[in-house]
Amino acid sequence: MRAGRSHVGWAWAGLGLAGSLAVALTSADILHGKPVVWWFDPDLPARTLLFYGGIAALCAAWLGLGRTIGRPGGASVRRLLVVGALWCVPVVLAPALFSRDMYSYLADGAILHLGLNPYDQSPAVLAHLHQTQLFDAVSPFWRHTTAPYGPAFVGIASLISAVAGSNLVAGVLLLRLVEVVGVGLLAVFVPRLARVLGADPARATWLAVISPLVVLELVGAGHNDALMAGLLLAGVTLALERRPLLGIALCALAATVKLPAAAGVLFIAIAWAREEPQRAAKIVALSALVTAAVAFAVSAVTGLGLDWIAGSLSTPARVRIAITPSTALGYSAAAVLHALDLSMSARGLEHAVGTIGLVLTTALGVALAYRVRRSNLVWYLGLLLLVSVLSGPAAWPWYAIWGLALVACCPEAQRWRWLPLVIVASSFLIRADGQVILHRQAAPLVLALYAIVAVIAWRRAMPPSMRGTPEFAR
Repeated sequence: MRAGRSHVGWAWAGLGLAGSLAVALTSADILHGKPVVWWFDPDLPARTLLFYGGIAALCAAWLGLGRTIGRPGGASVRRLLVVGALWCVPVVLAPALFSRDMYSYLADGAILHLGLNPYDQSPAVLAHLHQTQLFDAVSPFWRHTTAPYGPAFVGIASLISAVAGSNLVAGVLLLRLVEVVGVGLLAVFVPRLARVLGADPARATWLAVISPLVVLELVGAGHNDALMAGLLLAGVTLALERRPLLGIALCALAATVKLPAAAGVLFIAIAWAREEPQRAAKIVALSALVTAAVAFAVSAVTGLGLDWIAGSLSTPARVRIAITPSTALGYSAAAVLHALDLSMSARGLEHAVGTIGLVLTTALGVALAYRVRRSNLVWYLGLLLLVSVLSGPAAWPWYAIWGLALVACCPEAQRWRWLPLVIVASSFLIRADGQVILHRQAAPLVLALYAIVAVIAWRRAMPPSMRGTPEFAR
């Protein structure tokens, strides 16, 4: 019986590998020459059908593998990680999928490598510096936007630019290795954090490390959210393992990749000070000192300052996609007003909704920081990061990993039956070329879906600590 169940588990693994292989092969065909000619370019029939069939196979295999967790001979952490590694191999070698962000990363790195400041100069400058191939590879939408990422990541991209030179294929593959390091950090620390919280490490690994969202949108698309999330998880885990200063340092380092990780620094420091009230002032000072030291060290090594903070806050606001709640609500409200012969700009409504969302998210952050303790730190931080994605100016699916990686380690969240379905649905939202499959005209449908998920989440996913019981995941 045990051998039979194990065989079924590896059958799911094979199906997922076939799916990721189909995605990798057909994406090279679908993206032929856009923006670069890849090192393999098969001429496949029904490539679009095979591409989405591959995504469907990967999602089905992931769901099937999840059903074996907890059964005799079912998927263990080690087996899940091996399977996840197999699924990642084809997409590691594939062209940049679901986004052209990796070419923006390379452009920012090239600007720094050429001795310029990527927080002052946009990729447009490359057109005048004999880097036309890289300039052409960057999405037209971002060619005149300065770098919104932290100095640590821009410094890494600069090193890769120095090694790869004008070879964009090599640059993409090297960048992918950096994101694989981020996923590797998740693979190490997600099960550790789940054990600390008394959750199932295998289910946490299944949700946060080998999901289609990670394989396709972090590894396949090469987004630097993988490195940020990996460092953040490592920092939070070490903090709960009684090494808070090291945890704060890693979270601060994660913030120099992408700014949202700074919330981890704040929550760890407050929870630590609350645990030792007699040393609260010293703890706050030490936390601030360590954070400043990390920021100074990164700035000194890369030669960059703190100008990136303003860019990271303003750049996402340029994006208008239907899957962003503020855009969906603003567009829908404008359509209703137009039907009533009341003219109002959809962009203005989106901005107003976004401002309200920012205020409410800030208020939630303050409230959670006021209540945070060591026992609820992971839950509160994960919740805040997820809310910040939904209330932010651009709710790209891969942003969800910021909070999902934390929430997946909590016992109550592992019983959310709707969460795997949301992860699967998010895998189909972005086309291979980076365009969202839903136009803004679909905004009312998006709002309805968000409302359904919100109601289900509110009714079924509230942890014990928020129902009046003493503490969550003690």
